[in-house]
Amino acid sequence: MRPINAALVTAFLLALALPASAQTDEVYRIGILEPTHASMNRANLNSFLRGMREHGYVQGKNLVIDYRSAGGEPAQYRQLATEMVRAKPHVIVTRGSAAALAARDAGSVPVVMATSADPVAAGVVKSLRRPGGHVTGLTTQSAEVSSKRVRILKELAPQVTRIAAMLNMTNPTARREQREVESAAQAVGVQALFFDVRDADGLKRSLDAAVAEGADALLINSEAVAMANRDAIINFAWKHRLPAMYSAREYTEGGGLVSYGVNYRDLYHRAASYAAKILKGAKPGELPIERPTKFSLVINVRAATAQGHSIPSDLLLRTDELIR
Repeated sequence: MRPINAALVTAFLLALALPASAQTDEVYRIGILEPTHASMNRANLNSFLRGMREHGYVQGKNLVIDYRSAGGEPAQYRQLATEMVRAKPHVIVTRGSAAALAARDAGSVPVVMATSADPVAAGVVKSLRRPGGHVTGLTTQSAEVSSKRVRILKELAPQVTRIAAMLNMTNPTARREQREVESAAQAVGVQALFFDVRDADGLKRSLDAAVAEGADALLINSEAVAMANRDAIINFAWKHRLPAMYSAREYTEGGGLVSYGVNYRDLYHRAASYAAKILKGAKPGELPIERPTKFSLVINVRAATAQGHSIPSDLLLRTDELIR
């Protein structure tokens, strides 16, 4: 009987313990198409990479990331998606419906939406349950929480009488979001002003116009233009002492007053599980699109104090995180 080679046994046992994807020498390439540069999106990107590691895909070993940003200019998505497809990625991960549409139309590479307000209304997929084609992922349902944002902002800043909402009216969800905001504003006794924002110049003009029209608060969503210019928006709100409600934690981390919305880090982590399934052979069109399960209310205490807002005890109890 031949002696057992302990090293071979150890190697065999380790191989069994690793995910199937980690047992090959193949290197997988994932394209990431975003509205903002990686430096502004680091927390979400780290969540995605953590999720990929949990499935056996490690950047620098068997995973290559091709990150491309439109810099807040949605018109750039199509060119970036075309260039990305030429690099032959195994999967493309996107943020927002415009990016998902561009990636879908650039070829047949599977697309995973890390976020999309309403991919059905935007024409990205046929349905959430059976998306069909080569696109799947997650939806944020952002328009459906707009009314709650208005109510929270009024609680935190009860003196508010006119809220300026920045919307991109080319987005299929904008009209529904507008109705949500109008209804909530009426319910809490404030007037809603709406501004159509489609690019950086339009954002600046709209913010100036909001102040000129007497707005005393801002409502900012997660459109590509807003996300790419979030520092400018936050600085504007500080300069004019405008309480502002944002739709993503990234704003409050950067000095914004308050945010309420889906937990984007959780969505990116979940997006990794979709990408892993596809790399292992799943068909994207057969993977149902997930609705969000985690929503976060985040308040920046420093901003609240500086702007003279005391946080009501009831609101404090419902807050998921305080940034000091």
